[in-house]
Parts: sequence; structure tokens; C-alpha cells
Amino acid sequence: MNRTAPPFSTVGLLLLGCLLLVRPVSAQTPSQPTLGYRSVKPISQGGLLFKDLNKNGTLDPYEDWRLPVSMRVKNLLGLMTLDEKVGLMLISTTRMAGDNSVRGSDGKTEITDGFNEEDLIQPTNMFTRKPLPVPIMSAVGTTKGVKQYHLRHFILRANPPAAVIASWANNLQHLCETSRLGIPAIVASNPRNHITIDAAIGLSVGKTAFSTWPGELGLAAMRDLKLTRTFADIARQEWAAVGLRKGYMYMADLATEPRWQRIEGTFGEDADLTAAMVREVVLGFQGTKLGTASVAMTTKHFPGGGPQLNGLDSHFDWGKFAHYPGGKFADHLKPFKAAIAAGTSAIMPYYSAPKTGPTGTFEEVGFSYNKAIIQDLLRNQLGFNGIVNSDTGPIEMMPWGVENLTIPQRYQKALNAGVDLFSGTADPAQLLEVVKQGLVSEARINESVERLLAEKFALGLFENPYVDIDRARTLVGNGAFQRQADLAQRKSVVLLRNAASLLPLSPRTKVYFETYYENGRSASPVTVYKPTKATTLELVGTKDEADVVVLWLIPTTGGLFASADKPIELTLSANKIDLKHVRELMSSKPTILAINFSSPRVLNEIEGEAKTMLATFGTTPDALLDIVSGAYKPTGKLPFTIPVSQQAVIDNKSDVPGTQELRGYALFSFGTGLTYGSARAAK
Repeated sequence: MNRTAPPFSTVGLLLLGCLLLVRPVSAQTPSQPTLGYRSVKPISQGGLLFKDLNKNGTLDPYEDWRLPVSMRVKNLLGLMTLDEKVGLMLISTTRMAGDNSVRGSDGKTEITDGFNEEDLIQPTNMFTRKPLPVPIMSAVGTTKGVKQYHLRHFILRANPPAAVIASWANNLQHLCETSRLGIPAIVASNPRNHITIDAAIGLSVGKTAFSTWPGELGLAAMRDLKLTRTFADIARQEWAAVGLRKGYMYMADLATEPRWQRIEGTFGEDADLTAAMVREVVLGFQGTKLGTASVAMTTKHFPGGGPQLNGLDSHFDWGKFAHYPGGKFADHLKPFKAAIAAGTSAIMPYYSAPKTGPTGTFEEVGFSYNKAIIQDLLRNQLGFNGIVNSDTGPIEMMPWGVENLTIPQRYQKALNAGVDLFSGTADPAQLLEVVKQGLVSEARINESVERLLAEKFALGLFENPYVDIDRARTLVGNGAFQRQADLAQRKSVVLLRNAASLLPLSPRTKVYFETYYENGRSASPVTVYKPTKATTLELVGTKDEADVVVLWLIPTTGGLFASADKPIELTLSANKIDLKHVRELMSSKPTILAINFSSPRVLNEIEGEAKTMLATFGTTPDALLDIVSGAYKPTGKLPFTIPVSQQAVIDNKSDVPGTQELRGYALFSFGTGLTYGSARAAK
């Protein structure tokens, strides 16, 4: 059948419109970006270079960096097989050569920039130690993961030097470059820049080669949003330099239930302060929009992991429920609203299932399965259009409320709820089966893959995923960065009480400075501090030589994953502090008592004997000594309320901040903080 061609002028207009869509006019064309490649060949067109990622000798739209991200995504999506799409929807632990940390009991070996090619199958829940209905592949050999399973999202938990991470990241990107479509990898990590007590896998990496800042609570204690933004910008530069382009952080959860064992990773109890902090860290890591210098944030744990029933954590079946007895559900959303407004790239729901109560009639299933939470609330009401990234293991390990469903049915329910990226397993077979069985459509898979690809394009990974190893070596943890971190450490210290006017100490005061920390690794919990920098004080080796004792207590429960199925106690004696030893020291000489708070500890066992008290939230002995000597005046404010007793803790409403609990709850309220020359006591 013959068709009459439209007039030439109409054809011309149509062609011109197509050209404008596909090729922006020269005034709008971005300049040539730096291309990073090892094995693919560049394509030259119009004096510009492009990467031939699929090795076909032709410039495909997804390879054309001049085009809008949406056009590149659509083109690449149309080239991908179902297997490739499903593989893109998993993010799992990846291991460098020599990294045996996930194995637990294996001895330490040197970690290098090579690949760990061993498949690691965990036949039990790594948190509850109970058998699983099916084995979980928590890690897979790197080459197999990239080539066979089409994985492109990885979580790095190893802690080697910066140059080793950078070299390994380059090797991983080269492996991805050799694949059929050349889709690059994105590597995520938990926080790497903080002093923390519980540096368990999945929470924090602990002490690293990166600049060392206070814990998240300490950042909040500073009450300095400008320095918080500086922190995030510095950390962004360090992460990007080694090839880490996705952060599994930060926690927007509120510390309203003092027994919850993840409070150390929060910014405290106050919704408004936490919202402000979250905004600064998102903008500091990402910028106002994702770009080639950004680290994409994964804000967690929606809709707020803090109000756990009895403070028990939902990594465990005995802690599966969140509840809202004070009707404060809306307050817990405030920090997530701030993250969304700042443009956070991803949001992670928690494992918890909501207990029906004042919040309404939410289905009592884990938040990753909860359509009312993700689709209705997060997407429709709050307007979040980014990636929904499950926490690690809700399908196989923590399927709270859906334990009776098969693995494919769990995937189906989570996909229908709105999850895009599944964390905790490296084998896509079960997810692939969900589509093949018709439990979800390929169109639904495409929705998630589009979001995941868009993040990679926006980060510039398709143009250059490689990093400069020498730059990583010199930039990470450099002196200028650490000086800013040192300032933050000092600003994070809170003066709670100075009733005896003991602080600041006079020059040449003889000081016995002891840290008490039962970490299970040292022969003795006692460490006598020896200064590493000049000080006006005279540090002595025994209390008998001293004029003043500085006693720094670091209580610890032993960590989240040492939890039992009962609420934790917050008293010092229940958290590995020998009160007899403490009292002996305090009675021997005038004593400055400093306590590190990873939770709102109950102090009534010794508080009445302490006339001079300081609070720390992950800092260094040098920083604390600068406060004691007056080299730096304390300015920090408590990020949460310290309860007056364990009974007050038991009676608390889990979703209510300490400042709004019943009168008599607080020993020291949120916001407490003295400086020298201020009131002598605070209670």
C-alpha cells in the first residue's frame, strides 16, 4: 500500500525536532568529559570521544554523554536481557582478596587489590543463628558475580589502606567494562569516618585510613551545621577518591527509645536537629544534585527505626516490632522529609513491622513489605522518586510478618510494595523466578532498573568509573582534613557539671588520666594515657602522684549482635564498668569523670559522687585533654536526654523524645551543656 508523503516542509520540521531531541544545539552541548577505559575502544564523532561500551563499533544512545540521562536509560534498558536486569537489582557484600571478615572465625590475612573468588553460603541467619528456609548466598566470587550473575551493586566492608581500595575498585570496574554492555559497578560502604564503639559488620567500619571525626552523636552535639557540611564534603572527597560512590548512611532514626542498641549511629532524639543534620550530610556528600564528584546517599531506616518495642532490635525475631505509644509517628518522618528535600538518592526501610496502634492500621509486616509505608506514604505522600533499597536480608533472614510466604512470594510482596534494590543475597535465581512465574511483570522490573541506571549515569560512572590511585593515597586522611576533624572532636564534648569549679585545670597540674574500657580484646580494661601532643598539664603514671584524676569510662553492651531476647539495662554496672574500681579512684583524688555515651546511660549508681562530669560521643584522648586543660572551651550540647533511672527507662514511651517524657524523667535534658564561666551545676 502506497502512502502519500507529507510536504517537504513538514518532514523538515519533524527531522529538525528529532535532531533537537537527540542532539542538543551546540550552545547546550556539554564539553568533552574525561573518559576512563582500559579495554574498550573510543569512538570519535564530530571531534568528540565516546566509549564503545558494547563493542559494536557504533555510538549507541546510552554511550552518548551529550544526551539526557532519561534517554540513555531508556536505550540501555531496551538492550538488557531479563537476567541482566534482575542482577542489577541485587546489592551484596563483595570481598577483596584476603578478606575473610564475613567468614567470622577465619584468621586475618593481608587484604590486597585482587578479587576474592570464593562463594560463601550462610546456611543460617547470621544474626539470630537460626536455620533459614533456604540457604542464603551472602557473598559470591567477584568474577562470577559480575559475569554470570550480572551484579553491579556491591557493599565493601573491608578496611585496607586507601590506595589498596582504589586499586581494587579500578580492577572491579575493568572487569565490568569487559562485560557485554560494559555497565559499570557502584560500590557502597557503611560509615568510615567516625570513632565508634560498635563497629560491627553492617553498622560501621570503625577506625580507617580516612579522616577521623566524632561519632554521629558527637556531630549532633557540636550544634554546628556549617562544620557538619564541611565534614560531609571532606568525607565525600575521600570516598570518591577511592571509588566508593554510594553511602549506606546516614541514619535519620530518632533516639527516642533509650534501650535501642543503634542509637550510636543516630543524630539524637530531636526531630528538628536530626532533620537539619541529615540535610547537611546529604548536601555535603551529593551536592544539590548528583554529579561526577558526588557520593550517592542511602538515608535510613524509613520510617524511623528508633521506636522499637522494649528497645529490642529488628535484626532479631524477638525485636521485630516498632510501635508508637505516644502517637509521635509524624515526628519520626521529619528527618526523612529533610533528606528527600535535599535530594537523597536512596532510602532504606527497616526490618521492623509496625504494631497497630495510634498510628492507624498499618499491616503488621516488615517495612520492606509494607505497601502503605513505601508506596502510599514514601512515594505518594512524601514525593520520593529515588531508589528504595532494602536493608540486608529481609527476604531470607528477617521476613517479619511474611514468614509463611515462599521466597518468590516475598519478593513479589516487596516489589509490589515498592522495593527497587535488594540487599543481602548475591544469587538472582529466586528473583528471576518471580518474573518467570508471572508473579510480577517485567514492566515492574523495568521501573526499578530505570532508577538504578539513572543513578549510575548521574554519577558519571559510564564515562569514567576509574580513580587515581596516587591521588587516593595522598588525599585520604590528609593533615588539612584531619585538622577540621580534630576541631569537631573538641566541639563534640559536653560539660555536664562543674560544681567544684575544678575545670579548666591550671597549668602544670599533675594529672593521672585513665581510660576504662572492657572491650574483650585487651588483658586489662585500664589504659593510662600518655600524651601525644604538647599540653600545659603534667601527666603522671599513677594516681598517687596526681593532683587530679581524669577518669574516662567507656561503657559497652558488647555490641548489637551480642544481643539477647530481653531489653538491655543502661546502668554502668550492666555495661562492663567496675564500680568498685571507679569509686576507689574517685575517692582518692579530686576527679573529673568523663563518660562516653553510645546510648543514654543511667548514671545513678555513681552520679551523686561526681561533681565534675563530661560527656563524649566518640572522640580522642587528646581532644578530651584539651577540654580539661582549657586549651579548648567546651561548647557541646547533649543530643539526647540522659534518664534519671532504669525505672524511668522502663516506663518511657518509645516514640517520645526524653524532653517530652513525664516530669522527672531526665537527669540531664537534651540540649544541656555548660562552658567555663557558666552555671556550676546542671541537673
